[in-house]
Amino acid sequence: MKNITIALVLFLAILSCNEKATKLESKNEEPMTADQIITKAKEIHKNVITLDTHCDINIKNFTDSINYTQDLNSQITLPKMEKGGLDVAWFIVYTGQDSLSASGFKKAHEIAMSKFDAIHRLVDTIAPDQIALAKNSSEVRNIHKSGKKVAMIGIENGYPIGNDISNVKKFYDLGARYMSLSHNGHSQLCDSNTGEADDIWLHNGLSDLGKEVIKEMNKWGMMIDVSHPSKESMRQMIELSKAPIIASHSSARALCDHSRNLDDEQLQWLKDNGGVVQTVAFTSYLNTEKFEKRVVKEVEIGKQIADSMGVTWLEREEVMKLSTEEKETYYDFLGKMAAIRRAKVKKMKDLPPAVNVEDFVNHIDYMVEKIGIDHVGISSDFDGGGGIEGWSDASETFNVTLELVKRGYTEEQIEKLWSGNLLRVLDEVQKVAFDLQKS
Repeated sequence: MKNITIALVLFLAILSCNEKATKLESKNEEPMTADQIITKAKEIHKNVITLDTHCDINIKNFTDSINYTQDLNSQITLPKMEKGGLDVAWFIVYTGQDSLSASGFKKAHEIAMSKFDAIHRLVDTIAPDQIALAKNSSEVRNIHKSGKKVAMIGIENGYPIGNDISNVKKFYDLGARYMSLSHNGHSQLCDSNTGEADDIWLHNGLSDLGKEVIKEMNKWGMMIDVSHPSKESMRQMIELSKAPIIASHSSARALCDHSRNLDDEQLQWLKDNGGVVQTVAFTSYLNTEKFEKRVVKEVEIGKQIADSMGVTWLEREEVMKLSTEEKETYYDFLGKMAAIRRAKVKKMKDLPPAVNVEDFVNHIDYMVEKIGIDHVGISSDFDGGGGIEGWSDASETFNVTLELVKRGYTEEQIEKLWSGNLLRVLDEVQKVAFDLQKS
């Protein structure tokens, strides 16, 4: 026994010396030069699978003559993904909120199906040699290994489900692997974060149908997205769900007080649930002060562009009053306008500083510190309002990795942020589904 004790003391002493030596070596290491940082970032960027959980689409970009094989004005295209080293794009089946009526549900379902069709057309007909659809983490890795880009599908707003719960399985079979139950406005399934503005709620969280949809999503292996639902909706979803959840495109409310971001309590809920928050590169969700100073000038430029295009500029409140069809038309204009504006702004001087990659990674830093590296990821919201200076489209994706390397993140940590954490949650959600289906 005495010999064992002596051996243990010697072992601990050696371990302590080794730790001190390692720390001393680290302290004495020469800081990397700018060129060395770039070289290291390029190597890491090449090694990891880069995955963006939120890229909106316009079905007009999925035709024989106009599509993602071309370098369109949209923030996401295959050439831009190739240039920036973005490996996986989650294409979004989004429908705006309209009346909770049979006609509203029918129209929304038609829009949703047209977007599913567009994504399938891209991977099956337009560019099957360049991109393929993945439905689980193994397929992501296998497609990536083959040299192709990876498409995945998320649903923004459960509104097109209508009152027919069988649509959950229908959308799952079409490839959807996450869904938020609301968007900007309360749906038939749950309250939206937008209720904070007037403190008017429809369900005080989830509706009865929404609770059934959560169970159905668990059953089939579809991740629950809490980026747009209200805080109370999120609390009830976590309480009800048997699987981890995600926030597909949200940032930290402590750094930017917007209802689309997660506060510290919500972040803790998400950590305890085993989920992941995908930090979003959306200017108004990252730095309020910089955004408000800059947006005045950008709106002015946007109005000039709208005028030249013969389009009436609408404020957000006016857009929310449009029908689903009118919203789609207006969002189409906003996409074209934003591309023109991005090009103009790059040539302009003396503008207020833009929200940039540093502001974005500040949110990553905060949330990693708050809830740990295993619960934070990355998203852009490209072609849906996202994009910041330095990551204005998919061609600039490398700049995110570069900023992470500058801040001392290791390759293992960067891999988790870019794709590892999200794919881990997807695996766990699908395992829960497998067990539920067995029972």
